Amino acid sequence: MSQLTILQYPDPRLRRVAKPVTEVTDSVRQLADDMLETMYEARGIGLAATQVDHHIRMLVLDLSEQQDQPLVFINPEIIDREGTQNCDEGCLSVPGEYAQVERAETIRVRALDRDGERFELDADELLAVCIQHEIDHLDGKVFVDYLSPLKRRMIERKMKKQRRHQQREAVEQSL
Repeated sequence: MSQLTILQYPDPRLRRVAKPVTEVTDSVRQLADDMLETMYEARGIGLAATQVDHHIRMLVLDLSEQQDQPLVFINPEIIDREGTQNCDEGCLSVPGEYAQVERAETIRVRALDRDGERFELDADELLAVCIQHEIDHLDGKVFVDYLSPLKRRMIERKMKKQRRHQQREAVEQSL
């Protein structure tokens, strides 16, 4: 397995809409494994393929404390949703930023698993929020899209400033 680079907002590649997976191959399974490793290393609970610059409809999740209950969703689609909940969301592509986002309270999702087997899952609470958040990534959306234009611009400026600072540090270290 290998660790992948997570794209940072406002990288335009985060806006690409992912394409469906036509066949679950060894390379798709390897990508899922690499995504899980990357997510665990970054201390996240969910990661979409879009976030690691692979524009296929796949996401991984693991809400367990021990990081031993990985879930892989290939070609996920929400087939039912009910109610609403507000949750404080963060994102590995927007590090250090959190905001209230309104999501469906319960969802039913249909997908393929790591082996290409179709399944359906009823989700609520944090699991429902995570699935919706990661599917948004596959659709080219980032959680900041739910915020006011002012808040979104402030986060974008902050992220660009952080990236310039990191690039300057990298140049200084290489000298």
